[in-house]
Amino acid sequence: MTNFIKQIKAAGVVGAGGAGFPTHIKLNAEAEYLIVNAAECEPLIETDKYLCRSFAPQIVQAVLAAKAHLHAVHAVIALKGKYRAEIEALGAAIRQAGADIRLFEMGTFYPAGDEQTMVRQVTGRTVPERGLPLDVGCVVDNVGTMLSIYDATQGAPVTGKYLSVVGEVREPVMLHVPVGTPVSACVQAAQPLCGDYALILGGPMMGRVLQTPEEAAAAVVQKTTGNVIVLPREHYLIRHAALPLEAVRHQAKSACIQCRMCTDLCPRYLLGHQIRPHLVMRNLWRERTIGSGEEFLQAFGDAANCCDCGVCEMFSCPMGLSPRRVNQHMKQALRERGIQVPRREAPQARSALELRRTSTGRLISRLGLSKYNGLHAGTCIELAVDEVFIPFAQHIGKPAVPVKQAGDTVALGELLAAAAKGVSANIHASISGTVTEINENGARIRKQ
Repeated sequence: MTNFIKQIKAAGVVGAGGAGFPTHIKLNAEAEYLIVNAAECEPLIETDKYLCRSFAPQIVQAVLAAKAHLHAVHAVIALKGKYRAEIEALGAAIRQAGADIRLFEMGTFYPAGDEQTMVRQVTGRTVPERGLPLDVGCVVDNVGTMLSIYDATQGAPVTGKYLSVVGEVREPVMLHVPVGTPVSACVQAAQPLCGDYALILGGPMMGRVLQTPEEAAAAVVQKTTGNVIVLPREHYLIRHAALPLEAVRHQAKSACIQCRMCTDLCPRYLLGHQIRPHLVMRNLWRERTIGSGEEFLQAFGDAANCCDCGVCEMFSCPMGLSPRRVNQHMKQALRERGIQVPRREAPQARSALELRRTSTGRLISRLGLSKYNGLHAGTCIELAVDEVFIPFAQHIGKPAVPVKQAGDTVALGELLAAAAKGVSANIHASISGTVTEINENGARIRKQ
């Protein structure tokens, strides 16, 4: 393990874009391309744009360090061409450093930030079904992850998080908060405009919906939290997320008109992957009558290649159905039956790829978010709290193992839980204080 990887592991760096894969494992490789994802493709989110404007020199230094470690020939920062201020800031930092880093300007479409879509845009290569960018010589990391890598090389662990709070608030805000801060405190800092609201952690397409006040009160900021959307409880996105699976099934069986729009606009289908949501919807009524594993694979195997982007149900379907939910259900059903879906290693992108992009502007309108579009966060607010609850499973893989006990005094940045064997990541104290509660799930720290 190189010193660079040791620094990243010690700091507990994970993918900041939402996936949370431990970065010391992802970067323990060699690749021809290092691609930094600054596209921020989901509507309303402000965080990555703020980081590009505010920390461009640090991001460039991290890119150079990661490029050298990977022995990469190419380093590319990919972001939307309309992000002019961000492009100017990054370009100035690249020139000042004399860095061999290219800026790649993408169109304004969803999901521009999907790593497989980005690899195709930047390199012209197509990642295999259910594969990784490394399968075609690429490593993709979020711009927030790059900033954490820079901090790690300076000896600073991940203890804070930049995030935006948008939607039904007085104005969008950027916050810098300790990991473990109650999400409710972040919402109050943005001054919500309605009393009865629900929250989405992340973006409107793939974020986690918190339906009840109890869910909102229990939620805390994690290393992967980049945005909070405040919406009235009656908003379409909130009502849609609350639809029970059985209702989704009944709707699919009774109202699907087999128009193919869910398939024709599917980003994975356009990349050449074997995924046809309209056929999964067509066969749904047969699910409980199919006994043969081979027949079940033929009817529902395509679902395994769904990336959960939500284009099918939030944009494509004229009937307002939920192909994504059906695909998610079928992926679980395939696992329960022990059915292995064959993987195509060399998919060929379809000729309509560039013609069937989902316009972000049209998507925003379709989601009922137009009133919030175009409102941008200004300066960043440093939000201090007296108490945090820090989960030990903020990443893909095994939870970290606690190394402290209740009653211990800890300093900001001190190790709370060590990475478990295998895929895991270190967790550190985000404030100085006393550990008032600790178990396998996490630790509560209160300022002294």
